[in-house]
Amino acid sequence: MSLATVVRSESKLLLPTYDRQRVLFERGRGVYLWDSEGKRYLDFLSGIGVNALGHAHPVIQTTLKRQAGRLIHVSNLFFHPYQAELAKRLTKISGLDKAFFCNSGTEAWEGALKLARAFARTQNNNGHKAKWRLLALENSFHGRTFGSLATTGQEKYRHPFAPLVPGVGFVAFNDVDDLKRQFDGSVCAICLETIQGEGGIRPLSPEFLQTARQLCDRTGALLILDEIQCGLGRTGRYFAYQHYGVQPDIVTVAKPLAAGLPLGALLTTDRVAGGMHPGMHGTTFGGGPLACAVAIEFLRVLDGMLGHIRQTGDYFHAKLESLKTKHDGVREIRGMGLMLGMNLDSADRAKAVVTQLLDRGILINRTQDTVLRFLPPYIIQKAHVDLVVRALDTALSSTQSKKHLTGSAKPSRRSQS
Repeated sequence: MSLATVVRSESKLLLPTYDRQRVLFERGRGVYLWDSEGKRYLDFLSGIGVNALGHAHPVIQTTLKRQAGRLIHVSNLFFHPYQAELAKRLTKISGLDKAFFCNSGTEAWEGALKLARAFARTQNNNGHKAKWRLLALENSFHGRTFGSLATTGQEKYRHPFAPLVPGVGFVAFNDVDDLKRQFDGSVCAICLETIQGEGGIRPLSPEFLQTARQLCDRTGALLILDEIQCGLGRTGRYFAYQHYGVQPDIVTVAKPLAAGLPLGALLTTDRVAGGMHPGMHGTTFGGGPLACAVAIEFLRVLDGMLGHIRQTGDYFHAKLESLKTKHDGVREIRGMGLMLGMNLDSADRAKAVVTQLLDRGILINRTQDTVLRFLPPYIIQKAHVDLVVRALDTALSSTQSKKHLTGSAKPSRRSQS
């Protein structure tokens, strides 16, 4: 089937929820994808962090084939062999006690919000009859469902669907004073991405996250961390919060967990888990045998990769910093491990760079208009980084020179020297 045929069919049949790039992918292996015309692409987006082991990983392929021939789905009214094993592995690496499995990141976040409200009802709230408020961050993104949107601090996502779930306040990013000002005994949870992903690859400051933990400890509120994009090895540790020495009460994960199959999870403590009982929450497809069997194998592979992720991420970060020194239009390099962002001086320039790299067979994307987002598979090597950095150097030079010719930008440092 041709790209033109697919585009025509989708325009007639699908809700217009994505502005897709005009590329039709047909297969992938390792860090590469191939389109319908046989062109090869180096994948530095990995399905927005989902394909963390790349494409057609042999361990994942073997597990899929084996489990698909045994059992794909069984109702959560019954047992299967894999949920407890997966929960055991996740709780061990997170330092938490209990798991709930669902289908996606936004469902995991919905479950976390419900659990926070349910837990608050079981507590002596020191005279606050309505301990139900949630504090979230400006510029955050937690998903597309109503509860997730209610805690997403970006008006462009919220406005079309208002009014949303009430009781949410938004704190300025990394503003400790604003957090303290808005926090009181009516707050049942502080809701944070350890590193904002869609918000532009922006890590929390240690002071901000530690203050949030202290406020929760003082009042019995819960600290909920969204690690759907930054968790499960992306930063070179199992969880990004492990860089900070702070332990959450609830953490949500999803994207890479089942290596491309839909699977999300929330992890929590025994104490907080007591807020739920049978019938309060559930899922039809979440935690099925196929997805859980694959997730177990993903975590086994991940165990041996964290050092490589840290080393390759440090190398990539340093190379991007060298481009910042060379090109005036690069404002900042942000992130940890293999979750990195390059903030440029204009949306037009960022869009042009993404397009030029796509033409050269390299996949990245941009977020917050001006930020180039890099979420490559964990299996990349330094040679792949070098290829991407060379392409970025060329694209940045090209877009800089075009802006210089139109008089809309300052000359580069190199031209001034």
